[in-house]
Amino acid sequence: MKRLLGVACVVLIACLSVASVASAEVRPGVQTVTEGGGQCTANFVFSDGSTRYLGIAAHCVGTGAATDTNGCDAGSLPLGTRIEIEDASNPGTFPVVGTLAYSSWLAMQQNGETDENTCAYNDFALVRLPAGAEVNPTVPFWGGPTGLGTTTAALDRVYSYGNSSLRLGIELLKPKRGASLGATGGGWSHQVYTLTPGIPGDSGSGFLDQQGRAFGTLSTLALLPLPASNGVGDLAKELAYAKANGFSGVNLVPGTEPFNPNRIL
Repeated sequence: MKRLLGVACVVLIACLSVASVASAEVRPGVQTVTEGGGQCTANFVFSDGSTRYLGIAAHCVGTGAATDTNGCDAGSLPLGTRIEIEDASNPGTFPVVGTLAYSSWLAMQQNGETDENTCAYNDFALVRLPAGAEVNPTVPFWGGPTGLGTTTAALDRVYSYGNSSLRLGIELLKPKRGASLGATGGGWSHQVYTLTPGIPGDSGSGFLDQQGRAFGTLSTLALLPLPASNGVGDLAKELAYAKANGFSGVNLVPGTEPFNPNRIL
């Protein structure tokens, strides 16, 4: 395989203001750019009640080759690395700069993690957003997330939004609808097919289940045994690992707009 470069919302809103969808600088689905790491797509917004974070894939700040898929021995940029974030209200500009606050790869290496599935599929990072950033947690096109998902079964419908620069800003190519082939890797990963597969630059983008719950983050493009499928890390497990490693208060922030799986692509 190859790498591709909840607390109730009302509680969090009481602590942190939420910008409107139209005016928000930071939203799920924006591009992130890391010098030495590459361009990726953000998945969801997270908060501990006082600080907001944007989720990306840990390999987006990796320093090795695209084929480095084992987070327990792959190279990574350090915590505190600057990450430029696209302005959702002015695409193509990157005025917001966050910092790498958590990387599952760094956490696993510090822990001496030995579980093969965890090492292979735990691919999640948090970018600390500056206090003044205008943030909305709604997933573009689909709406949601409605909460944190658990797992998927074979043929469950899934929904995503990829924002690779290779899509040349063409909006019709960004939303994706598809199906899960079910969980694998001890529940750490989901193999999915979408109408157009995730491509380099879509890395880290979020996946919603058929109830609009955030269940996964795009991690890999599979060449064998299922060509053009994508490996999606299990968000519930990834977030639980982050909670156990210094981020116990961080939770997914639900979207402010309803989930609509029936929108026409």
